[in-house]
Amino acid sequence: MACSTWLHPIPFFISRRTPTLHSNLRRFHRLISASPRLQPPPMEVRAQARRLFAFEKEDEVASPADLSFQEPLKIVEYPDPILRSKNKRIVTFDDNLKKLVEEMFDVMYKTDGIGLSAPQVGINVQLMVFNPVGERGEGEEIVLVNPRVGKYSKKRVIFNEGCLSFPEIYADVERPESVKIDAKDVTGTRFVYSFSELPARVFQHEFDHLQGVLFFDRMTEDVLDGIRSELEALEKKYEDKTGKPSPEKIVTRQGRKAAAAGFGKSRTHEKRASGVSGLIHKE
Repeated sequence: MACSTWLHPIPFFISRRTPTLHSNLRRFHRLISASPRLQPPPMEVRAQARRLFAFEKEDEVASPADLSFQEPLKIVEYPDPILRSKNKRIVTFDDNLKKLVEEMFDVMYKTDGIGLSAPQVGINVQLMVFNPVGERGEGEEIVLVNPRVGKYSKKRVIFNEGCLSFPEIYADVERPESVKIDAKDVTGTRFVYSFSELPARVFQHEFDHLQGVLFFDRMTEDVLDGIRSELEALEKKYEDKTGKPSPEKIVTRQGRKAAAAGFGKSRTHEKRASGVSGLIHKE
């Protein structure tokens, strides 16, 4: 499999501590399957794909400075503005990138995660790692660079998600059950991959992070009400730590809702992230 050329532990923002997740990890890790090739889409979809290619060309490219980091990596928590910042496209595939991937996996495992995106460790580039089993040496470690969505299923499922950037906060999020994606591996080799059930859930969660979309952006108001006080506590923690006002307040959130289908931009960030989502086709 194309992803298997680089296998290391990857932190995902759905935590292994998620109650409904833990008992299903070993069953779901087998659901990751390689897709040999996407079928040619209809004419209107091909036109949209050409526009996506143009958007990718326009993405800001990450410089060596953007990919520099200090060990040990630390998890960035809400409401740090890093989590809402634009993430740059990676064009340099070298030993530094491999080292960054190793360090991201290490943080993920140490924090009981099953997936992790680069902005979650303070690096605003298009990179994610995950292992749905969440145990070093078990399951399959996936590295995705500059990922784009090819197709997603019409069937949607609700799942109780957690996030390393929102410690000990869990709530229901509805997303498509399966997805086909296009990405590069840590060597720069492009490939197409299919994910379903838990791996698809992990991918979508991390893919959102790469677009500055957070999991509570996809929650219904009723679900959000159940964690509102916990989000306010994180905002106060940020203010106490930095001495600065919180860059966003859940109390002022007015119906902000991320784009449909489990991908794309939150409406608040629509102009900033235009073209980044890479939505192509529902099936």
